[in-house]
Amino acid sequence: MIQPLAVGVLVSGNGSNLQAIIDRIEDGSLPARIVCVISNKADAFGLERARKHGVPAIHIDHRAHGGRESYDAALVETLRSHGVQLVVLAGFMRIVTPVLLDAFPNAVMNIHPALLPAFPGLHAQAQALRYGVKFSGCTVHFVDEGTDTGPIIIQAAVPVMDDDDEASLSARIQREEHRAYPEAIRLFAAKRLRIEGRKVSILQGA
Repeated sequence: MIQPLAVGVLVSGNGSNLQAIIDRIEDGSLPARIVCVISNKADAFGLERARKHGVPAIHIDHRAHGGRESYDAALVETLRSHGVQLVVLAGFMRIVTPVLLDAFPNAVMNIHPALLPAFPGLHAQAQALRYGVKFSGCTVHFVDEGTDTGPIIIQAAVPVMDDDDEASLSARIQREEHRAYPEAIRLFAAKRLRIEGRKVSILQGA
């Protein structure tokens, strides 16, 4: 019997994408299991979401470590102790270092609320509105050492309305995030993602 993919999720806040992943696992459409949820913030609601679904919820305070590399080493130790195969960043508000990336090569994912490479970094929705784009969206990508620069797995576009503000555009994008992230994890679990340089190819299913 094929074991479901073991996923470790890193969060810093509300964890709505974590909830979307949990929902898809529980309805049987995503062959994975979340083996731990880790946050750098003790009061992150994502930890409460994990507890409600019987998932180990772990607080590792970044302030208790001497730097980013030291903190990421603690993350790696915990992720490995839970048998994690894929690391999923779901609103994790820290830049990860090669310590984490080298421990999980081509197995760290992130989602960003813009159509990368446009509008990387913080406040992507506000950036899009200021620029006046007609479409925005979200991007699921593998993580590299840059900020939102890793190979793109899936993108989903949404229209930008004339009367949008940051909240309304964010809500429209987030609905697509909740579909795109579980799908990217499903493709990873099915071994249908092939990375060649910057390009991620989606292989045909069996």
